[in-house]
Amino acid sequence: MNPLQVEYFRQKLLKWQGELLREANGTLASLSEGGIHEADVTDRASVETDRALELRTRDRARKLIGKINQALIRIENGTYGYCEETGEPIGLKRLEARPIATLSIEAQERHEKMEKIHRDD
Repeated sequence: MNPLQVEYFRQKLLKWQGELLREANGTLASLSEGGIHEADVTDRASVETDRALELRTRDRARKLIGKINQALIRIENGTYGYCEETGEPIGLKRLEARPIATLSIEAQERHEKMEKIHRDD
């Protein structure tokens, strides 16, 4: 991967990270606005369910931000775009679709196949 491509992915990751952080800050602000003020039990349950779903979504985003940070570190140390399992380059199409990818398509397929085999036991 040439330096221009590396910079493209760095910028893509930074933009994605910024979007996730803005969304997280919005969630934090809405959750800190106070307790549930719904008088109706059904409405209160609905609000609590919505909050629980939002918190699960934010937890996934938090984990994703961690993976983005790891990808940015790999860019800094020159290992970004290489499969952690085989050391071979990860295809640009795969990185475009999933910029945090750490495995080539072939290695990912092997990994998923092994997970399925062990999960079925």
